[in-house]
Amino acid sequence: MVLNTFERIRALPLAYQTVMALYLCQRMVPNYELFHHVTGFGDPKPLQGALNACWDWVWQGKAVKVNFSRWQEKVDEVTPSEHGHDMLGVYPAMDACTAISTLLQGLLDQNSADLVSVAKVSQASVAKFLELTEGAEMDAQERRKLLREHELVQYEIEVQQAILNYLETVAASQSQPSQELVRQVRDMVADEGVSNIGVSMADDSNDDDE
Repeated sequence: MVLNTFERIRALPLAYQTVMALYLCQRMVPNYELFHHVTGFGDPKPLQGALNACWDWVWQGKAVKVNFSRWQEKVDEVTPSEHGHDMLGVYPAMDACTAISTLLQGLLDQNSADLVSVAKVSQASVAKFLELTEGAEMDAQERRKLLREHELVQYEIEVQQAILNYLETVAASQSQPSQELVRQVRDMVADEGVSNIGVSMADDSNDDDE
């Protein structure tokens, strides 16, 4: 039997599910950063701060204390609402916050379902973005075809399966993620260079170098 993406994530050890969720959340942060840059709303620092804390925690475990609920509050405080923001960019920004909040809830409760949900949020975010842009004037049949065949949809599935292939291989020989694995996965996000909806990360990395 061939498992689908979500079943494969569920089959991973919880620590590796966390790495997968972190990877997907990290890819969504540029969507929030672009929204913040355009509108001036919110602050990307709590999103990245929460992820940094979780990246450190996932390989160090109990050696690092992380207040997941406090980070969740900080992310919630800067989460935009579709009310008051009449622009398409609010939805990918909201989705980035939702994904990180869901990750934090999963770590708070040690709940696999929330970690799997991060992958669902990322896929749904791509679909919603396409529905509101290229699919806005299409009929239902055309929109279904778009959401099945568009390169962003295909790429999102390929990216999730590629990171799964990698984590399944590593998990087979290492019971816990290592610092080196975390570094490699974070580098994979940077090397990819774009978010799940194609927003470039290039400008953000320049800011970090200053």
